[in-house]
Amino acid sequence: MKQQVMIKPGEITFQEVPVPPMGPNQLTLKMEKIGVCGSDIHVWHGKHPYTSYPVTQGHEVSARVVKVGAEVTGFAEGDLVTVMPQVVCGHCYPCTHGMYNDCNDLKVMGFQTTGMASEYFVVDAAWTLKLPSGMDPSEATLLEPLACGVHAARRFGNPTGKKCVVMGGGTIGNLVGQSLKAMGAEKVLLSEISACRLQKAKDVGLVTVNPLEKPLRDAIFDEFGPDGADVIFECIGNGRTLNEAVEIARKGSTVIVMGVVADPYPINMGFVQDHELSLIGTAMYRKEDWLEAIELVSAGRIRLDALITHHIPFDDYEKAYRLIDQEKDKAMKVIIDL
Repeated sequence: MKQQVMIKPGEITFQEVPVPPMGPNQLTLKMEKIGVCGSDIHVWHGKHPYTSYPVTQGHEVSARVVKVGAEVTGFAEGDLVTVMPQVVCGHCYPCTHGMYNDCNDLKVMGFQTTGMASEYFVVDAAWTLKLPSGMDPSEATLLEPLACGVHAARRFGNPTGKKCVVMGGGTIGNLVGQSLKAMGAEKVLLSEISACRLQKAKDVGLVTVNPLEKPLRDAIFDEFGPDGADVIFECIGNGRTLNEAVEIARKGSTVIVMGVVADPYPINMGFVQDHELSLIGTAMYRKEDWLEAIELVSAGRIRLDALITHHIPFDDYEKAYRLIDQEKDKAMKVIIDL
């Protein structure tokens, strides 16, 4: 079978490898669609701190079951599925306390272990989720980032009736905003400077502001009144905007750190202390987040189609990365077609 390999930053090739043998508790999948994630782009640029080369990528996927292990139940040939791409140890403190997304030895397919960018993939059935038969395979690749959004909302608590701000209108920020709205938030205000991303947010029903045109603090006052927002989600991964979130947050409210802040930046911890802010991190997801994501999509409460902007053939894998670099804010979600 053909398998994608990034041999070094900025260089992708393909190799012919055998389909791995399948165990009794596993499934053999024929890959259909792969979404390209911002983290993949970090690897492409050589800026992902936890990935070495060569590496086969692919962690946002949809696939069809072509072979079922002897001890597997609940799956049949032809089922549309997706895969939770975490590989965990199962015995550390987080794993034994229901927090396996924070496993002390966490590996993610496509980063620290082999990803799914190949014609076939063999995976444990326990990490595979059967999808509704009518779900679009391209949209199914977005369940992974949507599960991140659902998990982030749950890290805040119950968003029902809450006033929420999302900083950043990329795929993650958009899906965090949609998750909050679908889970009962009173109003979601999304802040973004890209005209294209602002329009995508409007297309899915979110209230928006461009902070270059109106300061975010003023927009929060206009939308939510003097009591401000209950929670701010930083989905950009920038220390400056994270500090801005801390400094404009209402006293006694919450700031959720979702963006990966790679560079050190001084955060006003005096405000965190004196304003009694809850500063909370959120990392990946758990199975229950995926199940809720699937349920929200099936119920028509999340728009995924609006975020897909490009399709690229598997043989032109590298073209997807170059397209994202060139188009930046216009390339929301690029799908690799197998």
